[in-house]
Amino acid sequence: MNLEVVEVGASVLVQDGGRPGWAHLGVPRSGALDAPAAALANRLVGNGSDEACLEVLMGGLAVTADTGVWVAATGARCQAAVDGRAVAFGEAVRLPAGAMLRLGRPEGGLRSYVAFGGGLAVEPVLGSRSTDTLGRIGPPPVRAGDRLPIGQAVGSPPGADTPRPPTAGPLRLDPGPRADRIAGDVLDLLCHTAYVVSPDSDRVGLRLEGDALPLARTDELPSEGIVLGAVQVPPDGRPVVFLADHPTTGGYPVVAVVDPDDLWQCAQLRPGETVAFTRGARR
Repeated sequence: MNLEVVEVGASVLVQDGGRPGWAHLGVPRSGALDAPAAALANRLVGNGSDEACLEVLMGGLAVTADTGVWVAATGARCQAAVDGRAVAFGEAVRLPAGAMLRLGRPEGGLRSYVAFGGGLAVEPVLGSRSTDTLGRIGPPPVRAGDRLPIGQAVGSPPGADTPRPPTAGPLRLDPGPRADRIAGDVLDLLCHTAYVVSPDSDRVGLRLEGDALPLARTDELPSEGIVLGAVQVPPDGRPVVFLADHPTTGGYPVVAVVDPDDLWQCAQLRPGETVAFTRGARR
């Protein structure tokens, strides 16, 4: 079974649950930026939560399959259609052999996820089928004309609602190992500074624009390990939240860390939208 890609928009990537455990070799974890949305799409078509699916940036995807397959789209809500007929978003839909699935531009958010019954069976690298945009590991970005293999389905749509993705809210913060590099209480400063998303943001990091954090020290640090969600402050004082394709080491101070359960929101924040932080107490 194969999926034929007819059109792509800004970016289409194959992503699954990622490849954690290789940081000691300099390999990021990668994986779907909006992990709850990708997991939901997979569950809706009867897959395991970590099967490979398509991460679609700003819509524009058109695909056909050479055999009938269950599909589901989640994440950034957009119009979905099969052969021009509108179909449900966030539900399992049957894509007949030869029929064309199209995704329009999202109404809000950035990234939609499209799962196929059986998952995308591209060749895994280091145990994952995810595309790493920083290290260029895994399958290349999806292009028009590509044919992607679909695996053998082991389940079917559950026929009942599955857990919905979490509700958006402020990004919860815990102190980082270099919080003392900021003059003052870094969490208080982050929580009370108005930030917006920079157009330079990508799968590596969410870059923020706003008042610079006051640096207590400007001497350089040796390179240190970096975790998912690390809030790093470069010399200009404007923080960067590291995401799935982040480098595994860095020399700028990590002053805070975003709660892993909140990172999915970073996948859906558009340039110019506001970003709010809060201290790490559970909402």
